[in-house]
Amino acid sequence: MTGELQVNRALFDEVMVPNYAPAGVIPVKGEGSRVWDQQGREYVDFAGGIAVSSLGHCHPALVGALTSQANKLWHLSNVMTNEPALRLAKKLVDATFAEKVYFANSGAEANEAAFKLARRWALEQYGAEKDQIISFGKSFHGRTFFTVTVGGQAAYSDGFGPKPGAVLHAEFNNLDSVKALISDKTCAVVLEPIQGEGGIIPATKEFIEGVRALCDQHKALLIMDEVQTGVGRTGKLYAYMHYGVTPDILTTAKSLGGGFPVGAMLTSTEIAQHLKVGTHGSTYGGNPLACAVAEAVIDTVNQPDVLAKVLQSEKLFRQHLAAINEKYQVFSEIRGQGMLLGAVLNDKFKGRSREFFLASADHGLMALVAGPDVVRFAPSLVITEADITEGMQRFEQAVKQVVSA
Repeated sequence: MTGELQVNRALFDEVMVPNYAPAGVIPVKGEGSRVWDQQGREYVDFAGGIAVSSLGHCHPALVGALTSQANKLWHLSNVMTNEPALRLAKKLVDATFAEKVYFANSGAEANEAAFKLARRWALEQYGAEKDQIISFGKSFHGRTFFTVTVGGQAAYSDGFGPKPGAVLHAEFNNLDSVKALISDKTCAVVLEPIQGEGGIIPATKEFIEGVRALCDQHKALLIMDEVQTGVGRTGKLYAYMHYGVTPDILTTAKSLGGGFPVGAMLTSTEIAQHLKVGTHGSTYGGNPLACAVAEAVIDTVNQPDVLAKVLQSEKLFRQHLAAINEKYQVFSEIRGQGMLLGAVLNDKFKGRSREFFLASADHGLMALVAGPDVVRFAPSLVITEADITEGMQRFEQAVKQVVSA
């Protein structure tokens, strides 16, 4: 190859598998809630890498933790443990219901571990007949074949041959639909406290309490997928804390690493004992670099003032969105909690969330969608008031563009 390689969007089509369709711009630098592309154009980031960049871009505490650890130790296999992994596990245990932690690289892997643990627990406690997992329509639990089958969106699991069996789907926030499916053959019920990909749909307190009671009645485990809701995003370290309902297993990723790949499964000692030596594993799970960064995230986020700020920022977002809606009449409601919010398009604009997403980029704002009818916001938990105001001014221009088209 001669000459300097031209790194641009066309190179993606040349060298990458076409399962993504990325935007034309290529970001090259980020700081706080601002991002700059190759041309030096600035964006306000309301997307956070899909609820990942919990402390924005290049937060000093995370840069410091990564740099420090990078000069010490990068990797060990799990035939040995390491200090960052043990410190992070202790902090997660101390801050939650959990007594034991398993580390992975992603939310999908954390959920894969949770589902395997639930099946193994049920097999050893009750026998092979107790293998059914109940999930919910519109749910999302990752892209491995097991997790995507448990997820409630068939479009993601169709077309890959026979699916893993004994997976049933109830209707979210409909307790009767769970009662109709649950039995003594059920080993676990898995739910998101707020359905993310499904449209930012919060579970009601009555629903979560009811599911917990049904799990207890049928000796099934309650798994909460907090990959998107976890690590301060709803104004509590984990969303289950809002409900007063304790899961048996919790999965966490995304915001846990603030942008560095890491995931974890949290559970009790009694349940954890069923993943005996050799039953499950991960080459990179518990990696010292990942755990050092995640420890800095937990230290930074799990502070009363930071968690309080998340809820203050939610109020600001809702005020701005209400003002925009008063002017342009595009949303039927704003759903979600903390820094995980969905602006639900009304009947006139249903099915057009991607237009708002693209128009936002035109005006220097990084936003998200959650299905065809919802514009999703999942910014940094420490986003400044000035960045919220600036971002919302840009979003208003995007709304104006779509409405005027």
